Amino acid sequence: MAQTTERLRRYLDEGLEECCSEDVERRLDELETLGTELGTEQVASELDVLSALANRTRYTLVRVLVAAEEELCVCELNAVVDVSESGLSHAISKLADAGLVEGRKDGRWKMYRATNRAVALVTVLEGSVSADE
Repeated sequence: MAQTTERLRRYLDEGLEECCSEDVERRLDELETLGTELGTEQVASELDVLSALANRTRYTLVRVLVAAEEELCVCELNAVVDVSESGLSHAISKLADAGLVEGRKDGRWKMYRATNRAVALVTVLEGSVSADE
């Protein structure tokens, strides 16, 4: 903590031209509040989502479901990705656990659709890539 405080003091000295212990303490309190407001549960949930998308098969499935704008049968999804049925099942399960896809049984067929969270994430990612070009 002492090294962190010293680095913060140097940083504040440059910005304020004069820094005192109260400035450092106030800034540390502000930063701690920011960290606390974020919340460990929220961070864990967001990391689960990012982890679910950090795989080519799972990301492809999400992109296809978002682009389809409708439910797709598991057999249609299987035609899109080159994985075993077990691999597909595992990928969909991970996406469902992260809140990115929802499934329902329709007779003997299993149907999946992208959630609003998945649509929002894909939209943001598409916008961020096109903005960099």
